[in-house]
Amino acid sequence: MAENDDLELNELAAGGGGNAMEYDPDGPNEFADMDKPRSAADLEAVYDIPVRVSAVLGKSSMQVSQLLKLGRGAVVELDRKVGEAIDIYVNDRLVARGEVVVVENRLGVTMTEIIKSERT
Repeated sequence: MAENDDLELNELAAGGGGNAMEYDPDGPNEFADMDKPRSAADLEAVYDIPVRVSAVLGKSSMQVSQLLKLGRGAVVELDRKVGEAIDIYVNDRLVARGEVVVVENRLGVTMTEIIKSERT
């Protein structure tokens, strides 16, 4: 068992585990605000960051020669069935699945499932 395996999270955050820095439970803690409730105002710093959202109905493979032969009204068969969930990507990362909806004569997407992915 490694030396740091028995340390608690607050000790690791304070630099415990053999470092010269000592943990002071009464001292300032850089993680103290993590337990406070968050509001929409806390996210203002990220409101203006652009993201690319894509809703993928399905995929198809074809040769370039077949693609060039397609004309107006051509139908391309996709790898999904009617009613099957579509994939929703944010910045090329799958984040959810959903359904196509019509809202006031416009197409939209409603999320039905959030995809949890492990960060690497």
